[in-house]
Amino acid sequence: MSRKSRAKPASPFRYFHSAPELIREVVMLYIRFPLSLRNVEDLLFERGYDLCHETVRLWWNRFGPMFAGEIRRKRVSAMRGFRHWKWHLDEMYVKLNGEMVYLWRAVDHEGEILESYVTRTRDKSAALAFMKKALKRHGAPAAIVTDGLKSYRAAMTDLGNEQKQEVGRHANNRVENSHLPFRRRERAMLRFRRMKTLQKFASVHANVSNHFNLERHLVDRQTFKERRSAALAEWQQLAA
Repeated sequence: MSRKSRAKPASPFRYFHSAPELIREVVMLYIRFPLSLRNVEDLLFERGYDLCHETVRLWWNRFGPMFAGEIRRKRVSAMRGFRHWKWHLDEMYVKLNGEMVYLWRAVDHEGEILESYVTRTRDKSAALAFMKKALKRHGAPAAIVTDGLKSYRAAMTDLGNEQKQEVGRHANNRVENSHLPFRRRERAMLRFRRMKTLQKFASVHANVSNHFNLERHLVDRQTFKERRSAALAEWQQLAA
């Protein structure tokens, strides 16, 4: 083994004068909570850190996708062996400079957001591209719950898994509820202006939400506190 191959990978924070702990804190505040760039700037100033809101923008753009990718890789590797997986698929509209675009989501039976995909239409080709992306990354589920949109049926027929589709009036409430945190973030950001930015933020926000999804309404206070401490500790180890 050469000396070069044994070398430790360079730190992603090597060109930044701020501490990695501060960068992780800033990215978490902006993505996890419905705060604007200037809200995060003011919160940090109260804690003794004088940062410009454009620095917050730079850090989340630079490190948000990296942190989200690391979280997603761990979850995908852990869940691929689970065979009794049920997915819930749905699409929501998002306004982009006055134009209507669609954000497709795949959510599992526990409420974890698996995939986010933005398209300008919601026809068969859009549904097919979305489902291919989700299946390639996460493997095949045992069942797929959708609403009555015909694009889902047509796409599943092409993929050969139409027998897995389940359609019900209230069966897709789990994915409908997963849209609510994103709607809160959308209002705080005063909507989006570019498809690329929308796709990027939707993917990053989904993975960060998964990481801090502690199911506090299902567990006692002590279990919630333990899970919260573990999630924060894991976050501080990202890209370490």
